[in-house]
Amino acid sequence: MNKRKVFNDPVYGFINIPTDLIFDIIEHPYFQRLRRIKQMGMADYVYPGALHTRFHHALGSMHLMQNTLESLRNKGQEISDTECEATLIAILLHDIGHGPFSHALEYELLPLGHEQMSQLIIRHLYEKLGGSLELALRIFTDAYERKFFHQLVSSQLDIDRLDYLKRDCFYTGVSEGEIGANRIIKMLDVWEDQIVVEEKGIYSIENFLNARRLMYWQVYLHKASVSAEKMLVSIIRRVKTLAATGGMVPASPPLRFFLEKQIPAEYFEQNSECLTNFTSLDDYDVWSAIKQWQNHGDKVLAMLCRMLLDRKLFRIHLSHQEIKLPVLADLEKEIVKEMKITSEDVPYFLIRGSISNAAYVSGGQKINILTKEGKVFDIAQASDLPHIKAMSRIVKKYYLCWPKRVHLHTGSMLNYL
Repeated sequence: MNKRKVFNDPVYGFINIPTDLIFDIIEHPYFQRLRRIKQMGMADYVYPGALHTRFHHALGSMHLMQNTLESLRNKGQEISDTECEATLIAILLHDIGHGPFSHALEYELLPLGHEQMSQLIIRHLYEKLGGSLELALRIFTDAYERKFFHQLVSSQLDIDRLDYLKRDCFYTGVSEGEIGANRIIKMLDVWEDQIVVEEKGIYSIENFLNARRLMYWQVYLHKASVSAEKMLVSIIRRVKTLAATGGMVPASPPLRFFLEKQIPAEYFEQNSECLTNFTSLDDYDVWSAIKQWQNHGDKVLAMLCRMLLDRKLFRIHLSHQEIKLPVLADLEKEIVKEMKITSEDVPYFLIRGSISNAAYVSGGQKINILTKEGKVFDIAQASDLPHIKAMSRIVKKYYLCWPKRVHLHTGSMLNYL
């Protein structure tokens, strides 16, 4: 069987599968599951074109990594075929641990983040495929002695970010997020086992950081998308509460497994049932359940599901300051009155929290610029743009969500906010 297949990607064109082992990994049910998990969670409620999947992103990241390793080889960096294949596998599988709706439900269904789940799944594949993923696992976990390979997989200028920015920009139509991924790749090099950017590529990095900041506020943290995600979280929390009290809630077997059980993190490594159910779980399980739950006998659950299905999203207010208690008290009274629920059920309809955005976190893993004189500087020091230095500051905003049909009768809300 010919395993050197070609994918036609709308962003990059033709993507080649370079080895038989990589073909076998792509064909594996664990990887095929990524076709059924949207890359951007609930973002299509704002940008209708944002329907691409983790499968798209994984293949695109592998393609960019191929280009990166070829470019580094052309600059004289010694990279063996074994290292090349292992790094491609590491980036191909870097997001395999994502659950339904990607980040939207992270930690709601599972006690683990997607990075930990990815590591568990890679370890499982390592055992199933006879140890052929050993080097890929070492690169993924930063246990390989040549550290720059891990930096290409996970850092502040990794191939993951290059693909998702370019891909998400393409599918949302938000042109402000456009980056010169090919030029950035051509400017990468290795210096003392660290990934660096040649000095002439500094402007491409400045654009990359600025584009990432804009994409977070305009797309990833768009208030309507945040609202939809918080409604989805409220639905899952309500179902888990009902299940914990013996309520009958229809769901697929893998979804029911995580709704009805409080599973400690360490249990995932000890019990294969957890991994089996997780790798059978995707967006379709949740959407199918929500369509059933809209007719559930529990009023709160039914209302939330109908609202989300019909895109009757919560109103959301963003502020640089925490929401004052008088506003919350007034809203609670109005929610009870308008939604005809008890005060105990208000937390499912009145949600507050915070979101934050830092385009570049200086310190730790840096983006290093290599000058012609052989000196290395952090991008925050190398750039002559003041706003690049300011991007290391974490910007935090507080949000408050509640049903649009609920209104305050006074005009004092803005004074409190």
